[in-house]
Amino acid sequence: MIDVNRHNQSSWDEQSAAGASPWVQPVNSEDIKAARAGEWHIILTPIKAVPKSWFGDLRDKDLLCLASGGGQQAPILAAAGAVVTSFDQSSEQLRKDAEVAAHNNLSIRCVQGDMADLSVFEDASFDLVVHPVSNIFAPEIIPVWQHCARVLRPGGRLLSGFMNPDFFLFDHWAIEQGGALAVRFPLPYADLTHIDPAILDKRMAEHHALEFSHSFEDQISGQLAAGLLIAGFYEDRWSDEATPLNSYMSTSMATLAIKPSTDLLPAPQF
Repeated sequence: MIDVNRHNQSSWDEQSAAGASPWVQPVNSEDIKAARAGEWHIILTPIKAVPKSWFGDLRDKDLLCLASGGGQQAPILAAAGAVVTSFDQSSEQLRKDAEVAAHNNLSIRCVQGDMADLSVFEDASFDLVVHPVSNIFAPEIIPVWQHCARVLRPGGRLLSGFMNPDFFLFDHWAIEQGGALAVRFPLPYADLTHIDPAILDKRMAEHHALEFSHSFEDQISGQLAAGLLIAGFYEDRWSDEATPLNSYMSTSMATLAIKPSTDLLPAPQF
């Protein structure tokens, strides 16, 4: 049986070390200087900047960057005044957060682990959780929302990016090889069950992380069922180079969810 977490950890370590993916490119000292002066933005999805209003006042707020290592979001948010913990499966991605922090005299606590298991953190530990598009690498996302709700303080905010599940109707590996843009896979999608075993073996050997689609119900209702309230939403596209789907549909989206100050829904059961 394939150990998904172990493979994806190794995959992201390799991708981060190679430095080709846009999600492994650390920010530079000029970016940090600008963030300290109040001029900054981050992304949860490939292109569109997160509205500043989603964050509120970051000064001295306890903020968890969830599955978002790579020297990008965590250093910017620390420079903007937050007290940042970076939690990621990849030791190499965390190393980049620590390296940018050390180079720019920032304080970032780095913790390695699985996004679906935040048991290392106490209840109500954070004012914000920032979770860029990454839950496609988790086989199940309901535990992610449950843990986020648990570690947030009342009034805390969860900022999440995720893929449009319809993205996974298409065989993107075949398209990259010159194939047609055509619906192929039923949803929900999983590399482990939808790809030909020989192709899966090849992709894993090339350090591609294993991916999983998640329904809108799990993405949105999953947050609501965890006791959070959706307060913001936007869609985003990618680039024509990244996918021909860019000409036809939004490929990702982001939500702002807030943990109410009083329990409006039953607490999630673990």
